[in-house]
Amino acid sequence: MSYPVLVRGLTKTFYDESRGEIRAVDGIDFECGEGEIFGLLGANGAGKTTTLRMLSTILTPTSGSAAILNHDVVRDPEGVRKHLGFYSAGTALYPRLTARETIEFFARINQYPSSRVPERVRYLVDRFGISKYADVRVEKLSTGMKQKVSLARTVAHDPPIIIFDEPTVGLDVLNALEAQQTIKELRDEGKTIIFSTHIMSEAERLCDRIAIIHGGRILDCDTLAGLREKTGKHYLEDIFVQYAGRPAE
Repeated sequence: MSYPVLVRGLTKTFYDESRGEIRAVDGIDFECGEGEIFGLLGANGAGKTTTLRMLSTILTPTSGSAAILNHDVVRDPEGVRKHLGFYSAGTALYPRLTARETIEFFARINQYPSSRVPERVRYLVDRFGISKYADVRVEKLSTGMKQKVSLARTVAHDPPIIIFDEPTVGLDVLNALEAQQTIKELRDEGKTIIFSTHIMSEAERLCDRIAIIHGGRILDCDTLAGLREKTGKHYLEDIFVQYAGRPAE
């Protein structure tokens, strides 16, 4: 079977003067299927973001391999970026562009067919409820509206694979729920979703499969039902603690 996302032995090391070599990601393997929300669940510092930055070609792996629709992240980074959308709550928008200009800009730089860009922008403005504010500069928008613009620009080029790295950090409950609903809708459209979080309820609600990552390693990967059966625990929080251990007091 050919997977849209295939990761084998992916490793990233850094050197710190005081601590020496640090293995932020330590030889992980996983694959993601079409129309699947694949969760990377781990505490802060577990290696989630480093993994996603390698998949999106921001960081170069130390060893191992990763491919997005058969485009290798090292040998063909342009091919990877063409088929990938990356959303993070910490990703800044250009404050002086309008919402409409932002979506158009990201569609064009990600090589969406030029003749279809205006139609795509109109569709996304309508889909994400941006119409009233489409021609307002981003710097004037509310947090919730900026979130919608960020989501729209992530999918501006209609990528088949989308990464969400801690997407609800800093959002209030209603905006977080709206973001989760959008992620579900994208999955239902057949998109492959990689979803990174440390929030257990989000992983329970959204993910078709969950990889528990701790100390740069994937400790297990299964459906929520499968993890419950393996551990005898019902709540994901208890399952996570059984694998990763309790934090030091």
